[in-house]
Amino acid sequence: MNSVAGAPDEPGTLSPGAGLPRSVLFVCGMNSVRSPMAELLARQALASTVYVASAGVRAGERDPFVDAVLAEQGLSLNDRQPRTLDDLEDDYFDLIITLSPEAHHTALELTRSMAVDVEYWPTADPTTATGTRDQILAAYRDVRQRLSERIARRFGPQTGAE
Repeated sequence: MNSVAGAPDEPGTLSPGAGLPRSVLFVCGMNSVRSPMAELLARQALASTVYVASAGVRAGERDPFVDAVLAEQGLSLNDRQPRTLDDLEDDYFDLIITLSPEAHHTALELTRSMAVDVEYWPTADPTTATGTRDQILAAYRDVRQRLSERIARRFGPQTGAE
């Protein structure tokens, strides 16, 4: 069953913490900014029993601004490189969270005959930011913060690695 949650500032269709999934996949366009950031933030926030992964619709390259804003919070992607949906070892997830329109349409198409929940969390693409380095970093920080807040709101107070 595919279900779609509302806009980023609306609560999801489930109350926070309800029905904690066993596995979550974050998907965006190229798995270089939004989805790897969401994956790392969710791994930090959720119990270690929840499998968390991310992928892109298309192949992308690692983004140094992502590394910079994650390092500000003591986080690191280490040697992780962007991957596509085709690169995933497992293709079954209890919950797929899409972060861009392209990712959402692809996820709905791929899961139309599967019993999996798909939620759409529209998330700005900070790579479109222009200006000084500080202005660009501010756009990436905003995405990091919004994802962190949305993860906490969606999955509730049981967050925290075990």
